[in-house]
Amino acid sequence: MTGSAEAPHPTPGRLTDLLIDSSTEAVNAAGGLAGGVYLRSRPPGLLRLAVLAGLPGPLFRPWWRLHVDSPFPAADAHRLGVQVVLPNATETMRRYPQFAAGLPFQFGSLYVPVVAGPDRFGVLTVLRPSVADAAEVLTARERMAALAQDLGAALRSLEGGGDESVVWEGDPVCVRPSAARSRVERMGRFAWDPATAAVTLDEGLHALLGAPPAGFPGTCEAFAQAVSPSDAHRVLAALRGTAAGRPPPLPLYLRAADGALRLMDLWSTYHDAAPSGVRPDTGPVKGIVLDPGPGAVADAAADQLPDGVFCLDRAGLVVYANPPAAQLLRRSRPELLGSALWEAVPWICGPDVEDHLRGALLSPEPVHFHVRRPPAPDPEAAPRPSEGDWLSLSVHPGPDKLTCTIRPASRVPDTAPADLAPEVGTAASGVAAAPAPAYRPIVLAIALTEAVTARQVSAVVMRELLPAFGGGRLAIYLLQDRHLYLAWEAGFPSGFLAPFEGVGLDAHLPGVETLTTGRPLFFDSMRQLAAAYPDIALDATEGARAFLPLIASGRPVGSCILGFDRSRSFDTEERTVLTALAGLIAHALEKAQRYENEAALARGLQQALLPRRLSAHPRVETVGRYLPGTQGMEVGGDWYDVVEAGDGLALVIGDVQGHGVQAAATMGQLRSVVRAFALGDRPPDEVMSGTNHLLIDLDPGLFTSCCYLRLDPATGLARVARAGHLPPLLRRPDGRTHALDLPGGVVLGVDPRARYPVTELRMHPGDILALYTDGLVERPGGDIDDGITALRVALSRAGAPAARPGGRSLAGVADRLTATARHTVDRPDDIALLLATRRTER
Repeated sequence: MTGSAEAPHPTPGRLTDLLIDSSTEAVNAAGGLAGGVYLRSRPPGLLRLAVLAGLPGPLFRPWWRLHVDSPFPAADAHRLGVQVVLPNATETMRRYPQFAAGLPFQFGSLYVPVVAGPDRFGVLTVLRPSVADAAEVLTARERMAALAQDLGAALRSLEGGGDESVVWEGDPVCVRPSAARSRVERMGRFAWDPATAAVTLDEGLHALLGAPPAGFPGTCEAFAQAVSPSDAHRVLAALRGTAAGRPPPLPLYLRAADGALRLMDLWSTYHDAAPSGVRPDTGPVKGIVLDPGPGAVADAAADQLPDGVFCLDRAGLVVYANPPAAQLLRRSRPELLGSALWEAVPWICGPDVEDHLRGALLSPEPVHFHVRRPPAPDPEAAPRPSEGDWLSLSVHPGPDKLTCTIRPASRVPDTAPADLAPEVGTAASGVAAAPAPAYRPIVLAIALTEAVTARQVSAVVMRELLPAFGGGRLAIYLLQDRHLYLAWEAGFPSGFLAPFEGVGLDAHLPGVETLTTGRPLFFDSMRQLAAAYPDIALDATEGARAFLPLIASGRPVGSCILGFDRSRSFDTEERTVLTALAGLIAHALEKAQRYENEAALARGLQQALLPRRLSAHPRVETVGRYLPGTQGMEVGGDWYDVVEAGDGLALVIGDVQGHGVQAAATMGQLRSVVRAFALGDRPPDEVMSGTNHLLIDLDPGLFTSCCYLRLDPATGLARVARAGHLPPLLRRPDGRTHALDLPGGVVLGVDPRARYPVTELRMHPGDILALYTDGLVERPGGDIDDGITALRVALSRAGAPAARPGGRSLAGVADRLTATARHTVDRPDDIALLLATRRTER
């Protein structure tokens, strides 16, 4: 974890102020822990977190960007225009398992769309303490709805005032918690305009600095001296950097003349000072100065404690550290104070520690863990042998800050075997901790994104989930026509699961009832399972079982059975994590079922649309080959055809952009249109122009490349038109092979005024013409020209067709040209190839 969420603000200062105020007001109105605003961005379908109030940005980096189609509550609120209310973790897991898997903590959340008429700007969100029922947050929901309505109206007025479209392109602006900001008697705002050199303070800041308006000179130098005489140079540097669009990444921690702590936060508003399209070198600066309040007595008391104690504010900054904490962290107190923990002590913040800190920020319960400290760089500064390399940490949540205790640990906790001891900078759960928190659910979520079939999903579960929880057996059943069918099994005795195949939803079995009730079932021992289901067959006398419902967005998908070889208990936290993971698996399996159904439909559609036979002519032989891709939807929009065109033949090849049902359907429409033009013996340029106009009228959102050749078999005269397609290859009987450099127009479906020039060439008896799509010549990371050269060489070596004694048949040439592709397991694109040759007159 590096850096900070605070970055130069990419949007006007008025927008930044508006979003900050709305976020902090929403947190106050909803009684929240933290909040923020997601705004739309220029890439379509993408939401960006614009403001985050009350949480450290770097800890929540995975949630900075959301696609509007992602299974997350903020995305649903924006896409559907509805409020999403999640009162507690249980409801979050039920409705949004992928979101819950990334943040498996006890908190609730509210999401309200920010709209104004037809304009959807984003989502106002608040994370708050967990409650039992959604009715308990009704008042908070109504207050947030009013704030979101006001924010939408204000954003629309920004657009109406001549500003550009309201979007967010940068990292989120992170502000302190609302509790700290609400103490207005100890906080004030200021503004500095470099153009006039004037600094203006509000009434609160005049009072805080003890500088009455009548006696304040209004210069930046006087302002810096009033804020912090000892750090005036830092204040001036921060002001000038912010004016240039480079605000400090974190709030400045400063000391007043009496030694009291002061915090200064700055942001740039230089966009507001510039005419449209002009970016000035410097611009106005706004900011706040905060006195966090007296704490000398508490600090003095904590300084005397033998254990290390340090405190983090809700932005992740160290606001206090006693001498033992500084010694254990191997940083001086000045190095710690005012710094983000992960920047001051980078070795303490591995991925597991980040999970623990997120939990402490979002839930009321303290967290306890161990972290291994790296060896001291200076042997003289090495810890005493009694300290060891392990430190024990406890983090206690509070309304405004986290209080952390740190002490030496003489050994790794018993739950972390020596051969599995975490690396430097990673955490080990405490002795009483369940195995579940040690497994990061986001790992499974990421792994499942790569799985597209039910077998691949099951393999991921087998690889990721079972080892993490110590399981040895897995069975996944999928629901079909109110019966459960086995999709995957591992670890069970051979044939044991056969009697359960196709059981109905009325069967008295745990794997069925977990799905019909929607409740997971946990059995600490096989004896407990037998007592609950006396008639069930058991595969072992010892062990434990977990039966998990697979439900995606309220729709039953199937059930998952985890088997353990020894009796064991499942504590509350482990059951919670397993339930969330079951939701992830269900969504992945539902997606896999949709994929398999759509892939089967696309394959059937494409096979129906490709020509079963090619039009024949006594003087011309043609051969076609098609190979589907082996990644993603597998089928695409490549096609070829041979059509009678008057007394000649039309040879056609095309490639519709994309894959799946839409690409295959578009290909079928275009093939029919081209065939109709060809049967009417229309010139090649008219065929291309007519097909181009039709594709634009259909507006499928796809473009198409195509090559159309009209051949006179008697004379060998060929007239060719190209629409963004690869050049044909022509092999002469002596083996000389050329890529035909033919002029052409743009791809079909882009420009209604496009023209497609016609080129004439002559095919002699024995010549071989090759039309092909890019899947045959394009390789990831390679140059397509190299691929065309390789195909040209292969065609040259393939030999003449059977017309020449001892020569290779045209079908054999086609098989040879596609042999490498046929044996390639990982084929990213589909392939079409059409060969034609004029037969030698006899």
